Amino acid sequence: MAGTQRVLVLCRLSTASRADLAGRFRLVDSYASPLNLEAFLASVAADDDPPRVSLVSGWGNVPVDAGFLDAVPSLECVVTDSANVSHIDLHECARRGVAVANAAGVYSADVADHAIGLLIEVLRRVSAANGARGSMLGGKRVGVIGLGSIGAAIARRLQQAFGCAVSYSSRRRRDDVPYRYFSTVRDLAEHSDALVVACALTTETWHIVDGAVLDALGNSGVLVNVARGGNVDEAELVKALAEGRLAGAGLDVLEYEPKVPAELMEMDNVVLTPHQAAFTPESVADLHRLIVNNLEAFFARQPLLTPVIASTS
Repeated sequence: MAGTQRVLVLCRLSTASRADLAGRFRLVDSYASPLNLEAFLASVAADDDPPRVSLVSGWGNVPVDAGFLDAVPSLECVVTDSANVSHIDLHECARRGVAVANAAGVYSADVADHAIGLLIEVLRRVSAANGARGSMLGGKRVGVIGLGSIGAAIARRLQQAFGCAVSYSSRRRRDDVPYRYFSTVRDLAEHSDALVVACALTTETWHIVDGAVLDALGNSGVLVNVARGGNVDEAELVKALAEGRLAGAGLDVLEYEPKVPAELMEMDNVVLTPHQAAFTPESVADLHRLIVNNLEAFFARQPLLTPVIASTS
């Protein structure tokens, strides 16, 4: 029997996940409503017992901004199904006292594995299968952009399993890792054979990999992106690949996905996957448990398991 606490659902749930959540909470599900989003949110706000917490998708189909929070003023907490929170205005949430929880840590191992897989695919030209000689990953100089939980997992795999010389660039230097630090992504690229993008998408990291970075990586360099499409200037990437100024790319994300540039589809030195790095049965199960635990913690007035606080820098 469902609980009495109401949860606003603005993301698509699997059949199993929805059934389990419906057994614990009273779901106010936008996908079960015939109303458009604006009318649906208006009906939620007008309810005598409006929900205090919302589940939102990390795809950003419903941005959590001032307009959204105005539309549902009862909200006290937002839980997103992604580690990335670029679709949530954290400062506005903090100003209104709205707590935020994300899926930090759930996807790290799977995304790290996928990044390594893309590196091997591109370097060894596995998918191309055209007889061209590939290059080994072992011993390569690999730069990682962003050393959060995913970037750190990628770096550990590269160093421990493949003996790579790992360097990184991030907002600040970390004293707890043995990797070389570069303050700019361009310098990181200049000292790397391959570059892996693993940072969050923010206004500061939009097109953090631009034409200058690609040129610094060079015509023997390889780019892998398992972060967000907007982290890479896609037009410059296509141009660099077409002109032979970059050796190859492995992309799980695209700037305007699901739209794929026709040029990339025709290149045998490019490997594309449909934004699937994070999704294995294990990570999906872990995500569901984390969502349930965050919701139960919120309603019990306990600390959230994965709170996200607006940066003060």
